[in-house]
Amino acid sequence: MKVIGYGDNVVDRYVNKNKMFPGGNCINFAVYAKKIGMDAAYLGTFGDDVEAGRIQCALKGFGVDISMCETEPGSVTERCDVNIDENGNRVFIQFDEREELHGIKELQEKDLEYLKGFDLIHCSCYAEEEDQIPKLKDMPGICAFDFSEEEEYRTGEYLDGICPYIDFALFSCEGMDEPAIKALLTDVYGRGVNYVLATMGPDGQMLYDGTDYYYGKAKYIDAIDTMGAGDSFFTAFLMSLLKSGWSKTMPASREAIQEAFTFAAGFAADNCMVEGSFGCSSEL
Repeated sequence: MKVIGYGDNVVDRYVNKNKMFPGGNCINFAVYAKKIGMDAAYLGTFGDDVEAGRIQCALKGFGVDISMCETEPGSVTERCDVNIDENGNRVFIQFDEREELHGIKELQEKDLEYLKGFDLIHCSCYAEEEDQIPKLKDMPGICAFDFSEEEEYRTGEYLDGICPYIDFALFSCEGMDEPAIKALLTDVYGRGVNYVLATMGPDGQMLYDGTDYYYGKAKYIDAIDTMGAGDSFFTAFLMSLLKSGWSKTMPASREAIQEAFTFAAGFAADNCMVEGSFGCSSEL
């Protein structure tokens, strides 16, 4: 099976530890999928700087295919500056306001032909590829999208620009009550998405497939670093379903969904014992 992350790549700079790690939702997806045993690739545009070189080195080290990526001459890699507290939680301290940030990649015909060879394509709201998502509608593979937690990615206008073209949606819903989460999931399903997953922090997870709600449990650990916790859960959940035989033409069974919850909770918990999204640190 082949899967691909399409979109953003960044560096997470741990200012209070003087460390820098490769990251970004779509980069994380590709690395986690590879760690699970999938044939994984990444498609995006790299910056033209030292940070981009470190990201590419890390991806090659994991065996993630980046052969279709491009480098934008003179551009810089986006930085996310954070501090990590004593409980391993990330605290964002500064957003990158530099101009000419890399990352956006317009899909050409060669890219679309390339993407037809994958069983699953993953993108996210942070990739800023919204105008490219409609091009994925007729892909033979499953298209998944991470809407994260911000309200700006839950407006009717935004959802209508994405939902008709994807098969699986993820929302981070920690702190929301169950009726509100169910209302969100049913609304998104009604806009054309076949499966809608909500992660709820310590309260577990909820999936809606248009007929039933399914529930998963969080695995409690003393985390070293929670960076990538959500990305690792979502990736592992999707990979578990794929391994069960799930596809655009084969619905996920109840048993496969419950197994995916368990597998993903364990994978995400293990990932929280690693610094950064997946390690590969260097000094700032």
